[in-house]
Amino acid sequence: MLKNLPKSFSLLDKTALVTGGAGYLGSDIADALAEQGADIIIASRDIEKCAEKAKKIEQDFPGRTAHAVKLDISDRESITDAIERCKELTDGFDILVMCAWSGRKNTWESINDDDWDYDIEICLNGVFRTIKAATPTLQESKGVILNIGSMYGHVAPDWRIYENTPHANPPSYGAAKAGVIQFTKYLSSFLAPDGIRVNCISPGAFPFPNVVEEHPEFIDRLGAKTPMGRIGYPHELKGAAALLCSDAGSYITGQNICIDGGWAVW
Repeated sequence: MLKNLPKSFSLLDKTALVTGGAGYLGSDIADALAEQGADIIIASRDIEKCAEKAKKIEQDFPGRTAHAVKLDISDRESITDAIERCKELTDGFDILVMCAWSGRKNTWESINDDDWDYDIEICLNGVFRTIKAATPTLQESKGVILNIGSMYGHVAPDWRIYENTPHANPPSYGAAKAGVIQFTKYLSSFLAPDGIRVNCISPGAFPFPNVVEEHPEFIDRLGAKTPMGRIGYPHELKGAAALLCSDAGSYITGQNICIDGGWAVW
């Protein structure tokens, strides 16, 4: 049993499949795992963006191997193909990070059935299907699953923040992320006999850089909602990801860690 803390964070000889690993949040999570020694598979619909990120990981973390795999989590065949491709490239994986996401910005007034179905399909159904397909591989490795939720999976958006702005938070997003949080808890129970740990990180608020630059008043309102008085940045997810995906978190499962500057405490 590892008792040395630095060694317990090591991911040497581990392989991590990071869906959405070339995206705004996923990119830093992939870096965190590579920094701790893991080889990385970056997967999303944009294979060119994945390839660029994989190349950068190998440049930034000498000795690490990174691959790009095409994956559309709304397409069952794509999921199956991606899992098989991962097994061809690396003989499996030990860590699965579910960070892939795509959504439609809507208000309660504007959202329709198609918008709702699309968001639930990507944010919740896609997570279910990908984990289901990856389970046999993770059973072999006694691996780890890290889901990415959201603060809006456990608290409601404050409508006043969004009033008179082009930014909206659709009801479908929070509903789907709430499902991801509960699904995490379910899996942590039913996959425990296989030695698989399952946890969730719920970020918030982590607006995209263009939003920060173009809408400073909106960003001020977001930051004012937290005790820390500011928004979050992707690198601030790295510590929790490293903890939950390594032996440093070997007795942590079924948890949803909120990385939100204290947003939900008041």
